Amino acid sequence: MLYLNYGKDIGVFIPGIIRRKCMELKIETRNLEIRKGWQEKIEAERDKLVRHYANFVLHLRVAIEATTSHKEGGHEVKLVATVPNDTVVVKRTGEKVRPLLIEAFDVLGLQLKEMVRKRQNKKGEKSFSGLAEGNVSGVIKRLYPFESYGFIATGNEQEVFFHENALKDISMEQLNEGDSVLLSIVEGDKGPQASWVRADK
Repeated sequence: MLYLNYGKDIGVFIPGIIRRKCMELKIETRNLEIRKGWQEKIEAERDKLVRHYANFVLHLRVAIEATTSHKEGGHEVKLVATVPNDTVVVKRTGEKVRPLLIEAFDVLGLQLKEMVRKRQNKKGEKSFSGLAEGNVSGVIKRLYPFESYGFIATGNEQEVFFHENALKDISMEQLNEGDSVLLSIVEGDKGPQASWVRADK
């Protein structure tokens, strides 16, 4: 059995400061040696999760097992993602590991996307206290494009966190500090955050 542990820094929003948090990746193998191509694929998929689900996926465990007990073939891939107050498990069996990894990570991505959507819908029902409901104007104050987030200053000088996933008609690469935007503000786990951001045309 082989265990590999990796850490990946991601930014965590706390009003007024940025704290670094580590997304732990653990790779386990049973009855086989891990191949470099599998490891690289897992690391690439982990990086995608960090980009798209910063502050959401806390730990990721990937287990690859060679087994003859499955009718479909000799391998089982299992992904276990720990998210706040929940765990997501995806299991795939078949002959070749790489296609199983691709399929398992695709399914995991869809499940995480749905979980985030449901949580945003719950949070989106109530606006952040003290802020007007509906569209709010703001200006991009700081951008962290490689970490996929930034901060918007509103008219009352409140700083509002936004993640790349909240962008509606513009990409992170098209934004610049000082750009005017429209946004909707909700109360997030760590303070005010934008549920969506659009360019103010």
